[in-house]
Amino acid sequence: MLPSSPDAPLARPADHAACRAAIRTGSRSFYAASWLLPRAVRRDAYGLYAFCRLSDDAVDGAGARADAVPRLQARLAAAYAGRPADAPADRALAEIVARHAIPQALPAALLEGLAWDAAGRRHPDLSSLVAYAARVAGSVGAMMTLLMNERSPEALARACDLGIAMQLTNVARDVGEDARAGRLYLPETWLREAGLDPDAFLARPEPSPALASVVARLLEAADLLYARAESGIAMLPPACRPAVRAAGLIYAEIGRDLTRAGLDPVSRRARVPGRRKAQLLARAVLTPSTRRADRPALPEAVFLVEAVAAMPHQAARRRPAWWNLGARAVRVLDLIEVLRERERLGGAAPS
Repeated sequence: MLPSSPDAPLARPADHAACRAAIRTGSRSFYAASWLLPRAVRRDAYGLYAFCRLSDDAVDGAGARADAVPRLQARLAAAYAGRPADAPADRALAEIVARHAIPQALPAALLEGLAWDAAGRRHPDLSSLVAYAARVAGSVGAMMTLLMNERSPEALARACDLGIAMQLTNVARDVGEDARAGRLYLPETWLREAGLDPDAFLARPEPSPALASVVARLLEAADLLYARAESGIAMLPPACRPAVRAAGLIYAEIGRDLTRAGLDPVSRRARVPGRRKAQLLARAVLTPSTRRADRPALPEAVFLVEAVAAMPHQAARRRPAWWNLGARAVRVLDLIEVLRERERLGGAAPS
């Protein structure tokens, strides 16, 4: 279901500004990469992220309510009916899903993953964890692809790969933080194979060679998906490719930092300094895109691709004008200088 008047703007300039502020404070890595997007796509990406952010905070943040997920589901349904709640993210979402013909099944999958969080679901194996990652991150990757006016099954499958890879990296980075909050995402069979009892670790999280081996295994799984995702970047509009590549490079670098520090996610939180982000942003602009052999979507993410295929493509929609490469290069150089200056002054934000 989509709003009945997809061309009627629902969000005001102040709403878009609020959404931009949400991503700036909620994810510095994503915010940095987003500056490589064309203006229209970037604005919609902020709106999409803002709704995802408020949903996550409602379920997992301070003051989270027991009925948070049903309330979010009602807000989602209202946005799709063209009657969004009186909040910037809701109005922006209603406008975005109509403009880009985003099936409701995609943001609904995100809310389903958050419901798993609220229930404290743990994961017996990698497939279970990937199914969770497909919901909370693969769905976002698919929606971002639709914002870029690309709807092919292969591109969507690769976008899901990238989102899942990022989520696996997040899981590896946040092992200690999650455990101290009473949550465990690592595959329990992997923990037992390494000689760790999941309940004992959750009760007393400590770094160890056994834990390091599990974290390394998870990062290897993420790296395979980052590699799979690369071929999908070539299917996106040229002006959108550097931003998507930059997001993948920055998140993968979190895993590199974790590895360099001895694979200890309990005592410290891996991060990517501003100077290194600047280098990765430059690499994202300069790296050419290449196509590789088509691969099917991961079984755990097929439902997301099928949901898009089931929605008729609205060919009459106008594509936004894309920036030229020269203008984008100037912008990334400006951004690099800002990041370097923040790093020099000691103000670089954690990734």
